[in-house]
Amino acid sequence: MTQGAPGTTRAESLSTPKAAGLAGVVFAVLLAAAMVLARIALPGGAGGEQVEIAPGRRGALTTALELVPFAGIAFLWFMGALREHTGEAEDRFIATVFLGSGLVFVACLFGAVAAAGTVLDAEDPAGFGRHFAYTLLTTYGMRMAAVFVLATSAIGRKLGVLPRPLILIGTLSGLVLLVVGSTLPWSELVFPAWALLISVYILRAARRSP
Repeated sequence: MTQGAPGTTRAESLSTPKAAGLAGVVFAVLLAAAMVLARIALPGGAGGEQVEIAPGRRGALTTALELVPFAGIAFLWFMGALREHTGEAEDRFIATVFLGSGLVFVACLFGAVAAAGTVLDAEDPAGFGRHFAYTLLTTYGMRMAAVFVLATSAIGRKLGVLPRPLILIGTLSGLVLLVVGSTLPWSELVFPAWALLISVYILRAARRSP
């Protein structure tokens, strides 16, 4: 655990992973809720020629779109928690992949919300806008999430900052997200579930710190 900036007390430094770990929990809950609402509103997914909103489920989709930006903001704090937990001895190559995939994932989240929000109430007979937003989030966004999970697991294994069960779960989760992607309904919930496990572990580790 790093000591923090000069003039920062040990207690103040330790409060950072605790607060950011809570942000990870918030991210996992918000993203999972948004994904569940989106799946309810778009039961057919993107497998057909157009993405159809289920009758009477437009409000659920609107709520999901409103939750995603807050999930993205919480995810940035979650990334900070993971970097704080690894300390200063991080591999530059893996850290670059870690940061890059995390930032691209957030960009996919915001891009999907912007695209979906633009065409939600517009006349779009072919459903192109909704199809684009859905694909950006569940295909490209989840692929970046997979890279993020695998990079985090690699950092945890190399530096020994994560227990072996979490490393194994992270590796399996990353492979599922990378290979399966959006082809298996509800598979995207693997990412917030993994984030919740990591956040709980960081909070427990911070509580055990002297």
